[in-house]
Amino acid sequence: MNAHAFDTQGMQYCPFMPVFGPPQVMFERGSGTELWDADGKRYLDFLCGLAVTSLGHSHPVVAEAISRQANQLLHVSNLFANPAALKAAVQVNALLKETTGHEGQVFFCNSGAEANEAALKLARKFGGRGRHAVVSAYGSFHGRTLATLAATGQPAKHEAFQPMPDGFRYAVFNDIASLEGAIDPTVGAVLLEPVQGEGGVVPADAQYLRDVRALCDERGLLLIMDEVQTGYGRTGEWFGFQHAGVVPDVVTMAKAMGNGFPVGACWAKREIAAVFKPGDHGSTYSGTAIATAVVSAVIDEMRRIDAPRLARERGAELTAKLAAVPGVDSVRGTGLLLAVELAAGIDAKAVYAALLERGIVTNAVTATALRLAPPLTVTTEQIDEAVAALTAVLQETPQ
Repeated sequence: MNAHAFDTQGMQYCPFMPVFGPPQVMFERGSGTELWDADGKRYLDFLCGLAVTSLGHSHPVVAEAISRQANQLLHVSNLFANPAALKAAVQVNALLKETTGHEGQVFFCNSGAEANEAALKLARKFGGRGRHAVVSAYGSFHGRTLATLAATGQPAKHEAFQPMPDGFRYAVFNDIASLEGAIDPTVGAVLLEPVQGEGGVVPADAQYLRDVRALCDERGLLLIMDEVQTGYGRTGEWFGFQHAGVVPDVVTMAKAMGNGFPVGACWAKREIAAVFKPGDHGSTYSGTAIATAVVSAVIDEMRRIDAPRLARERGAELTAKLAAVPGVDSVRGTGLLLAVELAAGIDAKAVYAALLERGIVTNAVTATALRLAPPLTVTTEQIDEAVAALTAVLQETPQ
């Protein structure tokens, strides 16, 4: 481990609660796809803070938006309006209207978990008392609050926090019969990811999502799409649901919409959003000026560079080059959200550690697969450098 990986500055103990494990590296600086640690060692970031810095680190447009807004207005109460929040809401709504064909309204928050929490409350209010249950998928991940953890279809993550909130059940991902079997008169909504990111980078089948939409229409259920990891160009479209040609009722987002600044949002069709009344939901930092200034800057820059196109092109290039590496069994995912499934007997955690030592940041998303999510601005030369490092590591890894 790097001698400067984590300096507690003379303290006898780590000041952070132990929820993330020992840090492996202390990063001090970033630019584009590159990071530098406390010793000045250079890395290529092929994880993007878990699909967050899609425009790359320290992007000048984002940095300038933060600086300008910080010198003008940071925050006012939601009892009042501010121009940055209004502009961002209009832009988010415009993006969703382009991709769904529907007018909507947005609630800003601080994270993906909070966006999903808002969506769950909206679904309960829309369904009414007695129609509060939500069906999600096994293998899903929707957040760490109690409600979003309960919606997460990974029972092992629930055990330490039992009893979990009531009203959540799970169906097999990509299995419409399983989903249909989980629905009864108490269910008011279905919550799905177009690609299960934390579940191993597993894309939803397009026909499955179309069947889910039809089932929701038949039963009068809301379809909530969790686009926290997949939104804002990551999959090669603005949102992952576009690959299936479906129109969700509610869309949650975060991560890339702030390019590293903490911000999230829940969008819903107007007739659905209208069930919320003053006092039903809120957040001190909902629509705070500095966060929403970043949202507008990110959307503007992503439109300028055609971020979805970049994800498609660089994703196809990276996928093809990874698939040709000896020791790689397969590559799955969409755009620049990919998983590299390693050949039988290869430990993904060991490969992740060896890549990190060589200056390539990834993560072992399962015991047998690496997750890669570089910036959408990644270059061919950087792709080649990362693929060469993986090739060398796999050549040295016993199988």
